[in-house]
Formats: sequence, structure tokens, C-alpha cells
Amino acid sequence: MKTSILEKQCVEEQYLNTQTVDEVCEWQIMHGVAIKNSDGTTARHCPFSIAPMTMKRRVFEHLKTVTPMLTNLISKVSEDMPFLQSSLSRMANADPFFGRLMKMHAQIHGTEAAPKTALRKPLLLMRTDFMDDRQQGAKVIEFNGIAAGMGPFGQRANEMHDYMRRQWPEIYRDWVESPAAIPADNACLEQLAHGIATAAQDIRATYGTPTGQQEQRTFLMVVQKHEDNVYDQHLLEVALQQRGVRTVRRTFDQLSSQLSTGENQRLILKDIGAVDVVYLRAGYQYSDYFTPELREANCCHTLSQTRVFIEQHNVAVNATVGQQLATSKTMQMILTMMTAQELMHWGLSEEDATLVKSVLADMLPIHAEAIAWFNRDAEKREWVLKNQGEGGGHCVFGDDISAKLAALKSEDYDAWALMQRLYPHERERPTIAVRNGEQTLVDDLVSEIGLFTAYFDGKPVTDFEGYAGYLVRSKPAKENEGGIHSGKGILDSITLID
Repeated sequence: MKTSILEKQCVEEQYLNTQTVDEVCEWQIMHGVAIKNSDGTTARHCPFSIAPMTMKRRVFEHLKTVTPMLTNLISKVSEDMPFLQSSLSRMANADPFFGRLMKMHAQIHGTEAAPKTALRKPLLLMRTDFMDDRQQGAKVIEFNGIAAGMGPFGQRANEMHDYMRRQWPEIYRDWVESPAAIPADNACLEQLAHGIATAAQDIRATYGTPTGQQEQRTFLMVVQKHEDNVYDQHLLEVALQQRGVRTVRRTFDQLSSQLSTGENQRLILKDIGAVDVVYLRAGYQYSDYFTPELREANCCHTLSQTRVFIEQHNVAVNATVGQQLATSKTMQMILTMMTAQELMHWGLSEEDATLVKSVLADMLPIHAEAIAWFNRDAEKREWVLKNQGEGGGHCVFGDDISAKLAALKSEDYDAWALMQRLYPHERERPTIAVRNGEQTLVDDLVSEIGLFTAYFDGKPVTDFEGYAGYLVRSKPAKENEGGIHSGKGILDSITLID
């Protein structure tokens, strides 16, 4: 039973004080859990929950088991050039950005009639986001195959709650859902760094160091201009440096004039040398490929060709264009609508394919008949309308769906899909959300759980069959957008009960 309003007020008055909140915010800044302010020189802490969520151990272990299976599936789909080209052609016609991606994909891989051999090796660093629905259990919200960030913050949130537990045990016990629950270990930062370092070592061992260049392995992170979510990236940089891998950060604009081809078809970065791993924290939206100085008649051509150039070299890449296509909302819908037997086409066992099917939430394509059904018979609150956009702000909910569907042109239908809306369990006890140093009592907090995986060249490259840790973002149930950066989400972590 939830704590009463009076009890909540008493708990708030007794335990929360400015000094405690200030010290936790300082801990976050000290450990890099921050977002850069617009002045470019200062930072603010990431919003967070004062105590972790509680989850059934069997549910968490179930997700740790099934998520690598999903990654294995996506890894194989992303390398299935004919399937991607044929199954996503209609969506690409409806969505100009994905139309551009499909043209890039054809440049890299050719067509089914005239295939090409892509030299790059795929490094899939994926985050699969789940919600544990009250009725149907844990279901996939989306796959994040490009710029799947905040893994380091997920580990830091776990460490922050451990700091709370040790520093203020009484406060922690008062706010945690179940004081007897055990924190779920989270080594996401270390595991992602291990996967990247493993890929870098493989590339260097296989293709060697070009003549006259230094032996140090190099990790190229492609970033956005004036980015504010940089500390998450720098945490990964430090972890890689400890493994002998140097990180270099560049925008697509910079790379357009700094990349060249070295001996043995190695990718060479000006003034740096051979690159072993390329990691895209940009490239999921048109603006990442746009620079006004080029004054292109064909918008974004030059910088998108930089990405094609990268994949034509002996280098590990995340995300490949194929991975970005394979983790699109339309591909999620296509896989969801397949039978377990059809999923076995990519080498899954019947048992694994059945398990994968069990966590895929229902999705439906948009066409005239589906719109008529939705307006006539559907329970509006049970669905979400999604396009292909990454990040927050791309979903339409409830009664707004009918208006959006009415506004769509028929040629735009294939860029959208309906998805079953998930209603996760609300916390049994209220908690405190802290944003910009200010505390807010939240009594309907729900959580989205993202599990990271790391696969290189089609095989897992972590200590746990590809599983690489988790990120929890919680939000008030009444809020639709739960992103840390672009919504009302707060960093959280997991404790487990039997």
C-alpha cells in the first residue's frame, strides 16, 4: 500500500535537508554525472532519484538472458543487405532521412544484383529499452543501435545510490522501496570500454600499424557541434585510456577534410594516424550532416559521404549504416510481426526465437484500413504513434493520435507505426526527484530499463555473453517524455528482491 500524504509530508520534513541534497549533487559533479551548460564553461548535475527502484530478480535475470538474443538477431539482420534493402524500401520512400541512409547503404554494400564487400567490421553497442508492463510483463520499447549513450551514467547512478546507502543509511532506508533488496551490479562503463578495446586490438592485430605511425590504438568518436552531453563521453574516454586506447573527438564537418586511406586500406586521421574504432555519437538526424559553409545543392551530401568513406576501410564501426537501419522503428515492427519460425532464418534456435517474440510489444503499420480501425474500434490510450525519430519528442499519445493520423498524407504512412503502449508498475513508495538542485516529491514514479550489449563482428565481447550493464530512467507516470536530456526523466538504479 502506498504511503499516505500525511506520512509523506512527515518523512519529507524529517529526512530531507538542503545539505544532503547539495552533497549528492556535488558527488554527481565530482564523478562526471553532468550536462554542460549553455555558457560552455560550467555544468549542472543530471537529475536523479534519491533512492533506487525495486525489481523482481527473476524479471531482471530474464532481461539479461533475452537481451543478448535480441542483439544477436539485430547483428545478423544488420548484415543481411538484401533483406534490409527490400523490407525498408517503402519506409525509405516515406522518410527522406532514411531514404538517404538507404542510398548510403547501397553505396557501401551494392545491390542484391551487384553486391559489394564492405571492409569495415561491425561493432554493435546497443541499448535495448524495456518497460515492465503491469499486465504483460517486460516488453521492448525500442532498439538503440546508434549513439546509444549514457551507459557510464547508468553505472554512476548505481554507485551514487551505494554512496547514499553508506553515507546516510537512515535516509536511504526511508526512501528505498524495499530496504531488504540487494543492489543490482552495474559495470556498464567498464564493459563498454572492454568491448571497444577488444575491437581496437583485433583491428590492430589483423591489419597492423601503418609504417612510421605509433602503436597506440585509436578510438574516433564522431560527435555533434556544441554538444552539451559530453561528460558521459569523457567518462568512456578515461576508461579507454586506462586500457591503452586513445580517444579523439571530431564532427563530421571536421572529418570531411581530415580522413584519408593508408596502407592496407587503413583509415587515417590527419595528425593522428590510423584509426582502429569509429563510434558515432552523431549521425541519427539530418542536422549532423549539414554545414551551411558547403552551400550544397544536394543537402548533406558531403558529410554523409564521409560516413560512407569510413565504412570502406579496415576499421571497426558503431554504428554501421546497416545497424542504424536494423534498429529503426519500422524494422522493429517487421520483426515483431514475424513468427518465431521466421526469426529462425537468422540462426536463432526455436527456443531463443520464442523467447525473443515474448518480449516484443505489438506494432502495426499505418495504412487506410488501420486508420479506420483505430478511429472506430481502438482503445486510444492503449497505443502510441511513432515515427523514425531518435531521442525524445517523436511520439504521439492517446486522443492526439487520431488528429495526427488525419493530418498525414498517404505517402507519409510508411514512416509511422502504431505500438502497444506500456504501463509499468508504479513504485509502492514515493521518492524524491532532484533536478537543478531542487527536490520534488514523486508518488507515481515509473521506470524504463535499458540493457546494453556489445557485439563485435557478430560475436559477444563482454564477460557476460554480450550483456554490458544497464541504464534506468524514471519519470512520473503522467509524463510522456522520459528522457534525461530531453524529457522529464531522472537517473535511477535497480535493487533486486526474490
